[in-house]
Amino acid sequence: MSSSGYGQKEKVLSRIAANRLQKELTEWQVNPPCGFRHRVTDSLQRWIIEVHGAPNTLYEGEEFHLQVDFPEHYPMEAPQVVFMQIPPLHPHIYSNGHICLDILYDSWSPAMTVSSICISILSMLSSSTVKARPPDDDQYVRNCRNGRSPKETRWWFHDDKV
Repeated sequence: MSSSGYGQKEKVLSRIAANRLQKELTEWQVNPPCGFRHRVTDSLQRWIIEVHGAPNTLYEGEEFHLQVDFPEHYPMEAPQVVFMQIPPLHPHIYSNGHICLDILYDSWSPAMTVSSICISILSMLSSSTVKARPPDDDQYVRNCRNGRSPKETRWWFHDDKV
């Protein structure tokens, strides 16, 4: 078994998870969400997705990459979604790529898909009026130095204006 980028061992996907992801991947290939491109990898359990900033937003013309790691019991459990390399400057995105977005944690529902996650992230980016890191970025990133997963964070969702 290989280990993910956050120090936890990957577990083999359940049959339900593998079937669901195969269905989502097929749907994505037929009808990809606007502004996103799935990069083909050899793993159904880890998707790399290109994100293109929407026209007429602060992120227009910019490209970012998401890493989506699916847990053994997806979709009953949310995937781990982080920005790779240099994440966008945004009040809800930490410099280590962690994203403060309720649907990735407390508000996750098995009815959600990778496409719906992507659309939510693009909406979050598109509605931003300022390019800035969260005020507690340095402290948060320092606390995550030992490979802590964003799913281990107790997020406080209080800012719906950004």
